[in-house]
Amino acid sequence: MPAPRDAETLVAAARMYYVDNLSQAEVAARVGTSRSNVSRMLAAAVEQGIVEIRINDPAGRDRDLEETLRQHFNLRAVRVTQRTTLGNPQVEVGTQAARYLLGEVADGMTVALSWGSALQSMVWQTNPVRDHAVHLVQLVGGQSAVENEVSGHELVRELASRLGASYEYLHAPATLTSSLARDSLAQEASVAQALARARRADMAFVGIGSPAHGSSQAVLESFDLAGPDAEHLRAAAPVGDIASRYFDAAGAPVLGAVHDRVLALTLEELAAIPVVVGVACGRVKTDAVLGALRGELVDVLVCDETLARSVLARDRTGRRVA
Repeated sequence: MPAPRDAETLVAAARMYYVDNLSQAEVAARVGTSRSNVSRMLAAAVEQGIVEIRINDPAGRDRDLEETLRQHFNLRAVRVTQRTTLGNPQVEVGTQAARYLLGEVADGMTVALSWGSALQSMVWQTNPVRDHAVHLVQLVGGQSAVENEVSGHELVRELASRLGASYEYLHAPATLTSSLARDSLAQEASVAQALARARRADMAFVGIGSPAHGSSQAVLESFDLAGPDAEHLRAAAPVGDIASRYFDAAGAPVLGAVHDRVLALTLEELAAIPVVVGVACGRVKTDAVLGALRGELVDVLVCDETLARSVLARDRTGRRVA
């Protein structure tokens, strides 16, 4: 009889047990050994990597990875979608964000939204079984530099329609030509009221953008900075943004011309909201999400498995912040 830990025997025993659904007693009879030895062989097959056990959560979540992230960054909650070969990661992330929203929202709440494709996916995957008596507001003004369907105006309106909720617009652009124009507009009664309502939100859902990619890059380029302003921005080295408020690798706000020309809650005001849920998808968001987590800009993270693993690996091997 072959040695009970011989690789070929381990493969044969594992195939009979896991693929052919034979009992350990049946495997023992075929291999010519005892049932207890088959149990040890199956354990050895797992230890040597011959057998890999993966639990596919019906909810589509990687709960072990969620707990690792939650503890590592001291988060309130984490939702990580399991990697699949057929699924669309952005849709899956949107589904988990929508489930979190519906599980946490309560009548009487005010919920604030930023903008972006991740939140658009969340909104499209929100299909409640009843209406919710909540009020939706915007964290940031309208974005002419991005597609209309991912703008704050459109997302607030669409989510309100799905929830049966009330909503109000922030009737102002997100970016202005000067700080003077921003300050003047912020003092208008309707704008000031909308911003004040956002500051009092019970919960916020925000996309996390990367300034080198996509809509976040388009917004940054729309400022058309030059001279000292452009130099200051490069020196600040922004890694991400939330509601058009850019931050560095430590999660600290990037000040200067960009900050002064944005009409939105500041990162400090955002942090004062009791629960901030960050929603992001894709490895390209690694630095942005890591900066947001280091700066404690979000309390809850919803992301895909690839991004989650990338964030953990970067923080453990390439930490740039003391």
